[in-house]
Order: sequence, then structure tokens, then C-alpha cells
Amino acid sequence: MEDVWMDTFKVLGRIVTILPLLLGVGLFMGKRSIGELPVFDFLVVLVLGSVVGADIADPKINHVHTVTAIIAIALLQKFIVWMKLRNRTIGKVLTFEPTIVVFRGEMVEENISRIHYSVDNILQMLREQQVFVLNDVELALIEPNGQLSVKLKKEKESATREEMGVLYRGGGYDVPLILDGELQEDILFRMGRDQEWLQTVLGNYKVSEVFYGALTNQGEFHFSLKGEKVGDLPPIEH
Repeated sequence: MEDVWMDTFKVLGRIVTILPLLLGVGLFMGKRSIGELPVFDFLVVLVLGSVVGADIADPKINHVHTVTAIIAIALLQKFIVWMKLRNRTIGKVLTFEPTIVVFRGEMVEENISRIHYSVDNILQMLREQQVFVLNDVELALIEPNGQLSVKLKKEKESATREEMGVLYRGGGYDVPLILDGELQEDILFRMGRDQEWLQTVLGNYKVSEVFYGALTNQGEFHFSLKGEKVGDLPPIEH
């Protein structure tokens, strides 16, 4: 029984030490989402998962060896990335090249077969890009991460504001000032406002009564109150 408790404490201790180490390794390897990982990086993630899983599940494994393996894998990944950047040939070997699958409204059968995709796969990915007519496509290609990039024919592309002669104020964005009744005072002052201004725009409401309040980059303030009911929601359910 004592051995069981010792093994349990070992597992808990390993989880506590491994998670910060993995976080550090992840930051060290760089900021890329899982869906955008090249093949080699994906394999690195798989190996890391296997090493960590074996270490946590089996208390008899030497924990120091696991830590050493994780650090070595991270350093190897960094070295391979450096080699790919320095040598284009190595980069091509370790990473898939973009593959053209549609050109001027026609499927490129040879390329589609070579990357082991089906016509159904390509059509689904086109629909996910809001393209439902193949003849509208000037160029479509499968990127190294497996995602589809689409360039429509020029007559099928949306007109820009410049082409339509429409004035454009610039993209808007919110700067949150109140989050769940808590005032972000440092952000308020950095936006060149003070609490007197805030109380003026809130009117009779208190900051504690506000669920979300934000100042746009155009200088417009909007907020929603706690407990406020929003009516006429669309019936979107699974």
C-alpha cells in the first residue's frame, strides 16, 4: 500500500514539473497554431506527447531522463528549423510544397492524385471557402499545412471600396474599459480619459452595474448592463 502512495506522489510531482517545462519548450519552439504545424514539427509534438505520457504513467521511469529527452527534442527542433532557413533544399525535403489543384476552372487531376486527395475533398474545401461554382476559380492550391487557398477569377471577385469610390474611415476595434463591473483604470488613462468622463457617458449607471464597456478607436463608447436581457436571438442550436 505504501508503494502505491509513493507512486501516486511521484506521478503528481511529475505532472507539476513537466507542465511548466512543456510550456517553456512550447514558447521556445515558437508561436504557431497546431493546425499550421509543418510535418517535422507535428512529429516533434507527437514524440513529446509519447515521452511525457510514458513518464507520467510509469513512476518507475527515471524522471531525469524524461526531462533530458524533452530538452534534447526542443533543441533538435530548433536546429532543424535553423537548417531549413539556411538551406532551401533541406527545407523542401522536410516540408510539403504548395500544390495547385484547380486552375482556370478545371481540376488538376494529376496533382490531386499525387497528394492523395479526392475530388470530394477538394469540393468540400472549396465550399468552406464560400466557393460553390468550380468555374469561378482562377487558382486553388493546397498549402503545406493542408489548407486550401483560393484565388477567384477577376470578374468574380468582390469590388473594393476604392473601386466603388466609397469613403473608408478605417477599421474599428474595441478597447475594453469595463469588464464584469471592474474598471480598467490604467487603460482608461492611457486612452486619455478620466473617471469623470466615464461617469458622464454612463449616465445614471454605476461601473459595478456594467457587464462590458468599451471605447472604440473612433472615440465612441458603448456598454451593456449586467442582467440585461437580449431579445429576438436567432434559434441557432445543435
